[in-house]
Amino acid sequence: MNAQDLRTGKEVRAAVRAGHWRGPTSGLASGFVQANVVMLPGEWAERFAEFVRNNPQPAPLLEVTDAGDPTPKRFAPHSDLRRDIPLYRVFREGRAVEQREDVRALWGDDWRGFLLGCSFSFEGAMLARDYPVRHIELSHNVPMYRTNLPCKPGGGIETNLVVSMRPLPNAIIEDVVALTAQYPWAHGAPVHVGDPAKLGIRDLMTPDFGDAVSIYPGETPLFWACGVTTQEALASLRPPLAVTHAPGHMFVSDITDDIMRRNEKWL
Repeated sequence: MNAQDLRTGKEVRAAVRAGHWRGPTSGLASGFVQANVVMLPGEWAERFAEFVRNNPQPAPLLEVTDAGDPTPKRFAPHSDLRRDIPLYRVFREGRAVEQREDVRALWGDDWRGFLLGCSFSFEGAMLARDYPVRHIELSHNVPMYRTNLPCKPGGGIETNLVVSMRPLPNAIIEDVVALTAQYPWAHGAPVHVGDPAKLGIRDLMTPDFGDAVSIYPGETPLFWACGVTTQEALASLRPPLAVTHAPGHMFVSDITDDIMRRNEKWL
């Protein structure tokens, strides 16, 4: 199946359920809100929620499901978080131990699913303005890096920020910063522009998650807060069991970016 065939969140989720799409979701269903997902049981979900409240830029909260219910009713009322994501990571005691394509067997009656905004949402707006998005051009996953920037502690969690990187021509940097600032539910404006060493990143060609991309002459790397920060948070929280999306393999909702911009009830 080609990415061009998946034009809505519903179509992406149907392809995932049928086993026709297992790759990254960047560039799919342009204009539909994509989300990071974290699933946790009981009291661990409550502690994670406190961390999320304290860190709205790396973890912009979109929706939390009811206990035991895997369906985010506001963002995709006919979906199932346990099987509508192309690839999942399973964590035990805060450590990623395996990847799965379906996690229904792990879900319990007290589990909750957190939908958190993703920078893939603003990429459609960038492409609509003919701004380059290098990892989409290369059919790669976006490069992501651990940084030396601490998040605000919450729920007993202490961790550093993870960022995603997109190289852009110098002439459009100001425009892209202004554009992405219009997407607070998708991490908003970059947290840093330029020298990666100031974030503690030693080598852009060796990302901690995703795939490396080339930076051409006349371009500068831009860094956005990344939802993978919440997966790093699990290493600090150390719940007995937790599930997330695999980096770059997001949940694609039924809500459009345009609805988010026009209607404050979604923010």
